Amino acid sequence: MIKAENSHQNIVFDDQLLARKCSAGDNTAMGLLITKYQDQVYNTILKICQNQNDALELTQDTFVKVIENIGSFKGSSRLFTWIYRIAVNLTLNYCKRKMHISAESLDDDQSGGLSGRKALKEYLADKTASDPAMRVENAELAELASQALRSLNDEQRTVIILRDIDGLGYSEIAEILELEIGTVKSRISRAREALRTIFEAMAE
Repeated sequence: MIKAENSHQNIVFDDQLLARKCSAGDNTAMGLLITKYQDQVYNTILKICQNQNDALELTQDTFVKVIENIGSFKGSSRLFTWIYRIAVNLTLNYCKRKMHISAESLDDDQSGGLSGRKALKEYLADKTASDPAMRVENAELAELASQALRSLNDEQRTVIILRDIDGLGYSEIAEILELEIGTVKSRISRAREALRTIFEAMAE
């Protein structure tokens, strides 16, 4: 993970100012930008690629690309959104290139146990529960949910992570993925349905 090498990490800059300082070659500003966003970026990449070493490398690649291209940031979107677009694009391209993530057989996966499957059945039976968006506190249920995420394809996993885990709005997701909002909503709907189908199979 890239670390900011400066003694002024408590300084708070507006993102627009931070971007301008980075564009001007201010090393302190670059360190502050990395420190501010690296954990969020790493966590999102990790959820998509499901591998810690890959996530660390992709996070570093993201911020190298961010610093190299910060001059192209025009401020028409949030800096956070612009960085996320770079991170997600790098990660999805990596997954496609390496074919790193493959759907795992639910029949062969015994983790979670009976109590985990019971918790999952209860969750699915609760009509007041949110869409299967991974916002679960039960540890065994959370593990089953993580397994289900790995069974989604890259596009489905990404929109579920951005919307239901990271809590981004439709417009932000559309900007990050460079899609129409209607397309984003459609993908999220299909991904949630696929996730619920996987959950139901795991609960049997």
